[in-house]
Amino acid sequence: MNTRAKKIVLLLLAAALLAGSGRLEKSINGDRALLGLTISQPLKDAPPLLAFTTVALGGFRGLISNYLWIRSNDLQMDDKYFEAAQLADWITDMEPHFALVWVYQAWNMTFNISVKFKENAPGVYSDRWHWVERGIELLRDRALLYNPDDVLIYRELAWDFQFKLGQDLDDGNRYYKAEWAKEMTPFFGPDGTNFEDMIHPQTAEEKTNALVLRDKYKIDPVFAQKVDGEYGPLDWRLPEAHAIYWAALGLEKAKENPGKVNADDLIQLRRVIYQSIFQAFKQGRLISNPFASQGIELVPDLDLVSRVNDVYLQMYDEEKDPGQKSGISGARRYFLMDAVYMLYENNRIAEAQKWFDYLGKNYPDKPIFDKDPKSLPKTLTLDEYAYDRVQEDVAQTSLPNITSAVQGMLLRSFLYLAIGQNDRSVNYQLLAEKIYKRYQKDWGEQQPRVKLPEFADLRKEVLNPLLDPQHGLPYAYRAVLITDLGLTNAPAATISTNAVPAVNSTNTAPAATNKPAPAALPGG
Repeated sequence: MNTRAKKIVLLLLAAALLAGSGRLEKSINGDRALLGLTISQPLKDAPPLLAFTTVALGGFRGLISNYLWIRSNDLQMDDKYFEAAQLADWITDMEPHFALVWVYQAWNMTFNISVKFKENAPGVYSDRWHWVERGIELLRDRALLYNPDDVLIYRELAWDFQFKLGQDLDDGNRYYKAEWAKEMTPFFGPDGTNFEDMIHPQTAEEKTNALVLRDKYKIDPVFAQKVDGEYGPLDWRLPEAHAIYWAALGLEKAKENPGKVNADDLIQLRRVIYQSIFQAFKQGRLISNPFASQGIELVPDLDLVSRVNDVYLQMYDEEKDPGQKSGISGARRYFLMDAVYMLYENNRIAEAQKWFDYLGKNYPDKPIFDKDPKSLPKTLTLDEYAYDRVQEDVAQTSLPNITSAVQGMLLRSFLYLAIGQNDRSVNYQLLAEKIYKRYQKDWGEQQPRVKLPEFADLRKEVLNPLLDPQHGLPYAYRAVLITDLGLTNAPAATISTNAVPAVNSTNTAPAATNKPAPAALPGG
C-alpha cells in the first residue's frame, strides 16, 4: 500500500474513532448527569473564583479535588482541623455539587473545631458558638444554594439542630440554646408561636423581620406553619422545632426527586422527626428562671403527649423495613413510660393513668423495668410505678439518696414559687409528699433505722437557707416566699414549715407586690 492510500485509511480510521468517541461521550455524559456527577448548567450567584474554577479546570477538577480530599482526611486524622477545614473549603470551590464535602466541612466546624475553644467566661461559650453557627450557615446558605434537592444536606442540618443545639452533648449547649432563642424571638415572638406576622406582615418592622427570616435563615414561614400544624404546636425559639423543619423539608425534596434518594437518608430523616418531637415533649417550653444557667429553663411540654404518640404511629406505618419498624416501636414504648412518669410528676394524675393503661394495652408483655422481668404494666399500679421510677433514679432505696431526692423536689418547689411558676411549685411539693409517704410506708415504719426525718423538718432544712438574709435568695424572692407561704415578716429561724403553697391560676405571679418581673431572655 502506497503512502497516499495509508493516509486515506488513517484518516478514515480517525474519523470513525472520533464519531465513536462522540457517541460514547454522549452516553457517559448522560450517566454523569443521572448520577449528579456533572454541572449541567452554569452556577447561579456563584463568586467569580468559583465560576472560574468550575469552567477553567475542566476535568482536572476531579483529580485535584481527589488529592485535596485525601490530604484533608490525613489532616483530620492528625487532629489538624483548621488545616483540614481550609482544604475542604477549596474542594467545595471546585466541586460545589459534591454534597459529601459540604457535609464534612460543616461537621468539622460544628463538632471538631468548636470544642477546641474553652469558656470565654463562666457559662459563656461565644467562640464555640461562632463555629457552631458557621457550620450551620455553610450548609444552609452555601451547600443548599448549589444542591437544593440533596437530601443528605437537609439531614445534616437537622442533625445539627437535634444534637449540637438540642442535646446536652456539649458543655456549651445551654449557651447555644439561649443564643438561638435570642435570634428567633424577633420572628416567632415571646412564646415562639407567631406565624401570622411573618406570613402576612403589616408594619415596617414585621416586613423587615419576614424578609430576614426568609433571606438569612432560609425559613419559609408558610412551610414552618405547616410543620407546626403536623407536629406541634412547637416553640420555634428552640432547636427541636428547627430540627423537625429541616427533616420535614428533606422529606418533601425526596418526594420531588425520588430517583436521587438513598433509602437510609429517609430513615434518618424520619428518626430526626420522632426523636426531636419526643425531646420537645421533654423540654419544649422555655421559661425565664434567674436561678438557671443563662437565665432560662427548659421544662416539659406535656400537652404534646398525644401528638408525639401519633408521630410514632405515623412513622411506624410509613416504614417498610421490619428492623426499623421494631426500633420505632421500642422507642415509642420508652416514650410512653417517660410520659406517664412526667405527667404523674406534674400532678396530672388522670392523664398519667390514661397513658399508663394505654401502655399496658399496647405492650402487655414488656417489663417496665429492664432488671425486673415481673414488672409488667398489669402487675403495677400507677403509684407503684412512679415510686419505683424514683427509686431507680436515685439508686434504689438508699436513705441518703431518697432524702436527697425529696429535698431536691422541695427545693425546686420553693424556687418555682419564688419566680411565679406556681403550678410547677405545687406539683413538686405534692410529688415530694407522695415519695416521702411511700418510702415511710415500705421501709421507715418497719425499719426505724432507715426512717426518714419528719417531713416538716426536711422542708425546714430546705427553706431556711433560702430565706437567710445574708446567704439566701435576693430580698425580692425571699419576700415572695414569705408572703405566699403565709409567713409575713417571720424570721427565718422561727418559720413554721407546715404551710403548703396555694394553687394560683396557671403560671400567674404571686400576690406579693414586691415580686420582680420575670427575667427576659439574656440580651433580650
